[in-house]
Amino acid sequence: MSYAIITVGGKQYRVQEGERLLVDRLPVEDGGTFTPAVLLVGGDGEPQLDPSGVVVTAKVLGQQRGPKIRIGKYKKRTGYKRHTGFRAALTQIEIESIGGGKRRSAAAKKDAEPKQDAEPKAEAAAPEETVAEPAGLPAGYSDLTVAAIKDAAGSWDETELKAALEHEQAHAKRKGAIAAIEAALAADEEE
Repeated sequence: MSYAIITVGGKQYRVQEGERLLVDRLPVEDGGTFTPAVLLVGGDGEPQLDPSGVVVTAKVLGQQRGPKIRIGKYKKRTGYKRHTGFRAALTQIEIESIGGGKRRSAAAKKDAEPKQDAEPKAEAAAPEETVAEPAGLPAGYSDLTVAAIKDAAGSWDETELKAALEHEQAHAKRKGAIAAIEAALAADEEE
């Protein structure tokens, strides 16, 4: 893919691999990578709207401040003058790849080739790990949102509530869901 249109912080950007750009401040540490939402991919034939399976990887280069903007207010014949300023909080990012994993240099590819031959044997012997859900978890719990959990928690019995609380504390860690489940447990204990 030669270019992509991504959305970061509510704004859309047309990007290519290796391009650097300034976006609104992101909560990602310097040197960290993230994957923005991809709206369109083009360059190889027909452009694709909302492409599935296409991933854009971006690396955060650093945080910085934008240029200072001076703002002045003035009303004639009254002596009213006010001056303020503004500097935007920005993050500089670099687009590492479009459509797949990170780009690797030729030296990194040579180093990785011998390791790839040895790894499939070890991976074939080890079965894939699956996350086991606790017994007694309400049906379809993993698809529920926090609001749905708040609504449904009153109708669950004590074992389902305890299983859901254990699942939230171990995996999801959604504060709203934990609070709703704990409140439903407290209501069951009062009855």
